[in-house]
Amino acid sequence: MIPWQVLDRVRMPGSDQDLLLYQRGREFSIRVGGRELMNSRRHGSEDVLADLACAKIAGHPRVRVLIGGLGMGYTLAAALRQLRADSLVVVAELVPAVVAWNQGPLSVLAGHPLQDRRVIIRIEDVARILKTEDKTFDAILLDIDNGPEDLIRKANDWHYTRAGLEAAFGALRPGGVLAIWSTGSNRTFSRRLRRTGFEVEEVEARARGPRGGGHHMIWIASRGS
Repeated sequence: MIPWQVLDRVRMPGSDQDLLLYQRGREFSIRVGGRELMNSRRHGSEDVLADLACAKIAGHPRVRVLIGGLGMGYTLAAALRQLRADSLVVVAELVPAVVAWNQGPLSVLAGHPLQDRRVIIRIEDVARILKTEDKTFDAILLDIDNGPEDLIRKANDWHYTRAGLEAAFGALRPGGVLAIWSTGSNRTFSRRLRRTGFEVEEVEARARGPRGGGHHMIWIASRGS
């Protein structure tokens, strides 16, 4: 078997852990602390995250979408396939190296989505954007950690609190949708979404898409019109 090769290693902002990019043949992996965050062979649920959210806003004019977490670019690419030419997608990525990886060795995986003119990259914590925007986005897609539990970056916990959800609610336009990726379900978090004012759908998605793989959870939380 071909061994894994470390292509790059960077320190995560606000953390004592390193983020590493690995390659094995045509397969890529991003890991932190020995744990795999994402793999180029298992991105089916990331695609579904964008597909479900963008389907909800397909009829909106001049759509504005915020994506928290660039990853390997699969969620961004899936969103772009759904959106019209007059749309705008803002991608908030905390780690500059992840953007560089998507402009370099990872670029071909999702079809070079960063080259699309509808895309704006902002090197900052998506939390900052959510706290400062008001009724700006038709959809917000968050794939920033493992979900409400088993967080890799402790600061990401805010996104799953009532305060974080209220900030996301306020940043959405009426009729907008918040889509959140997670490694698993969480009934407490589902109730928290509803108490914030969202109409909530819980969708299971396979890591490898139709080909199988582990089950992940996606919350589709709609803000009423």
